[in-house]
Amino acid sequence: MAEDYDKPSDGYIDVGEPETRNCEIKLRVNPVRRREKVFVGCGAGFGGDRPLAALKLLQKVDDLNYLVLECLAERTLADRYQAVLSGGEGFDPRISEWMQLLLPLAVEKGVCIITNMGATNALAAQEKVLEIASRLGIKITVGVAHQFDIAKAGLCSNLRNLSDGISMYLGAAPIVECLEKYNPDVVITSRVADAALFLAPMVYELGWNWDDFPLLAQGSLAGHLLECGCQLTGGYFMHPGDKYRNISCANLLDLSLPFAEVNYDGNMCVAKADGSGGVLNFSTCAQQLLYEVGDPGAYITPDVVIDFQDVSFHSLSTDKVVCTGAKPAATSVPDNLLALASKEAGWKGWGEISYGGYKCVERAKAAEYLVKSWMEEVCPGTSARIMSYIIGLDSLKATSLENYTLVTNDIRLRMDGLFEQEQHAIEFTKEFTALYTNGPAGGGGISTGHKKEILLEKGLVGREHIYWKISAKENQPTKSNNHQTNTLPTETKSNNPKEFLSPENHVSLSPAPSNEKVHLYDIAHSRAGDKGNDVNFSLIPYFPPDIKRLKTVITPDWVKRVVSPLLNQSSFPEEVDDTETRDKWVDEHVSVEIYEVRGISSLNVVVRNILDGGVNCSRRIDRHGKTISDLILCQEVVLPM
Repeated sequence: MAEDYDKPSDGYIDVGEPETRNCEIKLRVNPVRRREKVFVGCGAGFGGDRPLAALKLLQKVDDLNYLVLECLAERTLADRYQAVLSGGEGFDPRISEWMQLLLPLAVEKGVCIITNMGATNALAAQEKVLEIASRLGIKITVGVAHQFDIAKAGLCSNLRNLSDGISMYLGAAPIVECLEKYNPDVVITSRVADAALFLAPMVYELGWNWDDFPLLAQGSLAGHLLECGCQLTGGYFMHPGDKYRNISCANLLDLSLPFAEVNYDGNMCVAKADGSGGVLNFSTCAQQLLYEVGDPGAYITPDVVIDFQDVSFHSLSTDKVVCTGAKPAATSVPDNLLALASKEAGWKGWGEISYGGYKCVERAKAAEYLVKSWMEEVCPGTSARIMSYIIGLDSLKATSLENYTLVTNDIRLRMDGLFEQEQHAIEFTKEFTALYTNGPAGGGGISTGHKKEILLEKGLVGREHIYWKISAKENQPTKSNNHQTNTLPTETKSNNPKEFLSPENHVSLSPAPSNEKVHLYDIAHSRAGDKGNDVNFSLIPYFPPDIKRLKTVITPDWVKRVVSPLLNQSSFPEEVDDTETRDKWVDEHVSVEIYEVRGISSLNVVVRNILDGGVNCSRRIDRHGKTISDLILCQEVVLPM
């Protein structure tokens, strides 16, 4: 990618010798305890996070030792594969923006930055960071810890033909070795398990070893809580109308990214900047604990399999929460690591058009019928590949099944198709655009598009077949190190202390009513996330003893009944789809697992094969399934006595 400035002429010098090793567990020899406690912050929780928020954390938390930028998910990894196929970079293109802003202060304060923005080309990302540092006049060492090779003999059958685009979920070991060998200012990685990015500096600084499973479990708990950034400190939590989550906008504007304070003995707390907005309490920690973990009794990371069932949280203040109870599961460490392999999934074509006023839903229905019929004329057999829904009516299915109606006067029809051939996707956009002169009256605001989709195939690979490599380079900037540290703009803060929720404002003192209909959002709160084609949502009651009654209502059959409309191909299944066929497919292919989590008196629910193929190829407007939490909460239930 062309830059708007010339690359500096400063040379980059290799630091020490590179090292290559496989992923078999090798105990550290006489590990040194460098600190009694280490402070590890999260500067980014996903690829679209806010660099300025990371700068604020750097400025406000003087004790910070490490800042982790976790910017690589299944979707962004697929985007990097697509970029490479198109001749682009294999690393996150925003790394320049992040480093330009953060490097001056991080180097000044001695804070090491660890990031997985290297994605599929960590070495090129290393060059980019050294280039930026040289332009800033900063002398730094940049280490790289990345996947190096996978022996084909270790690949399962579904991965063998995809070996050119496989990314492994590495653990913390290569980062620890990189820190120990090169003492870098920045560490850039390929795909590393999220929690492992945070665990690595704990292992390195606190003298832990790879068989200290209770310590690794507590450290990985800290990493899991931190990995999604502000989701721990009030982001993705505010919900008007819910007295336990009704955070003001001014409060949200002053969100702090989280950090963890971890002792050598595994005692640990999570925190936010003193006096910052948002909220950090039992509820925010409980939501993040269960986020995308699957079985909470056996949460698998490359370094340790963790049992979260007895984890509990205790608020020390509005800015700090003690976290206890993580322990190694019966099988303490996995023999195999997870692989993601890029695979072509077809061509997506989509279109949107708005209708309003009298009978607008009927006009959208007619438009849907016409586009599908036109597609059958020009590309026979393709209409079955098209999913449609009405934004403003049912695109998210977030409506109680008992109160579902088709009344609205402002809607937008969206149609998504996943086709085998690019020409079919292009033809779809043409036929959709033809609604302007050939469709129902009053349609406007048409937008269309098409793109190639990549699916990430999953498989397990034995540790002995996976190799990682570490190396480091330093720059020799020609300019003196007189760079200007970035400063923050004037902050907007709330002047009303009542807007800041107390840490105890998360529980009800009375049980939910019995033997009458009540919405789940009056009883509990929830957060949903995805793993491939599966969705994971929590149910955390405000009155903890209500968990006993909730368990009698939230059954696998109940969950299937509520989520099955997500698989409708149309907003009008009674005419376009065969609901009985859909329900039969759900019974045969969709499975539901429900886990009770004792320490926080909550349920964790996993629904498999419900996301139309998952985030990388789903035709749903909410590819991740994140809105499913409110689909669940808006349901009415009757709790027994």
